Amino acid sequence: MTDLAPSDTPVQAPRAGRNLPVAIAVGLGLLALVGVSLFLVKELFVVLALAAVGASLWELAHAFARRGITLPLLPLVVGAAGILISSYVAGEEALLVSFVLTAGGVVVWRAIDSGGAAALCDASAGVLAAAWLPFLGGFVMIMLAMPDGARRVLLFVLLAVASDVGGYVAGVLFGRHPLAPSVSPKKTWEGLGGSVLLSCLVGAAGIAWLLGGNPLIGVGLGLATVVTATLGDLAESLIKRDLELKDMGTLLPGHGGVLDRLDSLLLTAPVVYLVLLAALPVGD
Repeated sequence: MTDLAPSDTPVQAPRAGRNLPVAIAVGLGLLALVGVSLFLVKELFVVLALAAVGASLWELAHAFARRGITLPLLPLVVGAAGILISSYVAGEEALLVSFVLTAGGVVVWRAIDSGGAAALCDASAGVLAAAWLPFLGGFVMIMLAMPDGARRVLLFVLLAVASDVGGYVAGVLFGRHPLAPSVSPKKTWEGLGGSVLLSCLVGAAGIAWLLGGNPLIGVGLGLATVVTATLGDLAESLIKRDLELKDMGTLLPGHGGVLDRLDSLLLTAPVVYLVLLAALPVGD
């Protein structure tokens, strides 16, 4: 859910805080790119995911450098490629094995490069980055590999977008009461309500249209998405607050960095994957 209301004061009128036309244009362009890659050739979406995770790791490395933390970027990027590709090709077991190998590689790389307390801190940050970005992204790759994977991934993306857009619109129009003022003062309970409403509507319609499932499953998915997307967004906000950053980067005009757009998607991916797997067995 996007940052919405401007301050802790309940009576103050909210503001968007972004270049809205640019943000809408970039958002629609990204959504179109995702749709084309999903339904043209699945492997194009894998390439797109690799690029997004790689850019996010680069942004995170530069952000952590503000606190003197050196993220082992080379082993992380190589490991991320291995995690995403192996997850797409071989499934859950490959995801786990490739993540363990990546985490081990990050620790060894940093220990060889330089020892001591700094190396321990850097290696810990590297393992966190591997778990946060490519590991969670691997669940999207597993969904994609299914026979109806393109539709499952599209539903997952639409749910996360609905949570973000619903929260943004409701927060701008009605936001007065901060949701988590100590972490992200601009998020509001009214925005959370907008996220719930739009996510449930998109979930119900999407599950019926894309996968032929019961709309009630979509409502449940919508609710789960709001929880995970909000937690993911708040977690990144907490990191940015500690690093004294407004955005993780500037690669996406009107949105900030790539990681600023992936934060809600990443934590949502395993939940959508597991719910769909349990409720709707793999189709044609």
